[in-house]
Amino acid sequence: MNTENTLEHKKDKADIDGKQEYTITVYAENRIGLLNRIAIIFSKRKINIESLNTSPSEIDGIHRFNIVITESYDVVRKLARQIEKQVEVLKVYFNTNEEIIWQELALYKVSTDEIAEKVTVERLLRQYGASAVVIRKDYTVFAVTGHREETDALVKALEPFELIEFVRSARIAIIKDSAGFHEKLKEFEAFEPGEELIENEFLDKGEKIFTM
Repeated sequence: MNTENTLEHKKDKADIDGKQEYTITVYAENRIGLLNRIAIIFSKRKINIESLNTSPSEIDGIHRFNIVITESYDVVRKLARQIEKQVEVLKVYFNTNEEIIWQELALYKVSTDEIAEKVTVERLLRQYGASAVVIRKDYTVFAVTGHREETDALVKALEPFELIEFVRSARIAIIKDSAGFHEKLKEFEAFEPGEELIENEFLDKGEKIFTM
């Protein structure tokens, strides 16, 4: 299996070195040691992984890895091919931000007193679509989903109002122009069927074969 049939890639937002943000999507069996071997592929090339998420996919028994890096098209293409050489990996795709729908989850811990006493904080949270997850006397935890620019902007906005803690999840992404990997898997099964049981023609004929 190869990466030749992945989507066309846009290069309109690449930097001066031809680098831009790519999301690499890996479909693989979730075996012990696979994640470590994939990470080694990046570390050997001194490429920083900006975000890494792994979760079950739409196919039973198959996991999906979303890996975000900033690199050139040629480098990402070679990385995808290298990852596909791993035995457990079924398919690898790589896409620019324009080719995917993506989100990140962020949690903010804010002083409950600050929220109660200052209307500005409440307005900020509403503006960014924040929803309360936990409310306690000493603090309140809010959740926001969105792009990194949006969640970072809320961090800066809350800094003057006793932002106690902040954490953001890895990226989850879906490819826009894709029918889903399960359709691709059907194609693989059609062109690359598993080995069928072949009856041994010499079975039960031992006496005729091994006697002189």
